Amino acid sequence: PPLKFLPCKQKIFNRYDIIIGMTKYFSHPLNVTPPRSVLQVKLLPVLEKTKIAYILWFNYRDTFPKKSRYTLGDKIDKLFLDILELVNIAIYQRPEEKIITLRKTILRLDSLKFFIMISWETKLLHTEKYIILSEHLNELGKIIGGWKKGLEAKDTH
Repeated sequence: PPLKFLPCKQKIFNRYDIIIGMTKYFSHPLNVTPPRSVLQVKLLPVLEKTKIAYILWFNYRDTFPKKSRYTLGDKIDKLFLDILELVNIAIYQRPEEKIITLRKTILRLDSLKFFIMISWETKLLHTEKYIILSEHLNELGKIIGGWKKGLEAKDTH
């Protein structure tokens, strides 16, 4: 058999092909496109509007001072997440169960509006942001309230 010599210094330190090979072998799973079924999911308008309002809030929350971000900011965040969860649950429930869930959702939404107002009054939330968020929440309240009234009207017939 032919004799193998040790690689010279240049071959050892300039082995970019190993790095390229390793990155191909250990590619990160997040680089993969999600399945088509996940991309094609279309949310109901009420859930989509709730999600949009939460994303707005999520971006505004970072402007809060640190001491308020973890008190009032967390309270508002939790209420938003509760509302998102309750709306999502209500979508899949039977009509008689939906009414109960929507009542809880409306209570949480009213509390959320109250804490958003406090954050504006304490100057934690700028007026422009407060107006934009309030408009989204008022629209959401009308949609959820109308949904509940429609179910109650069907229930009485």
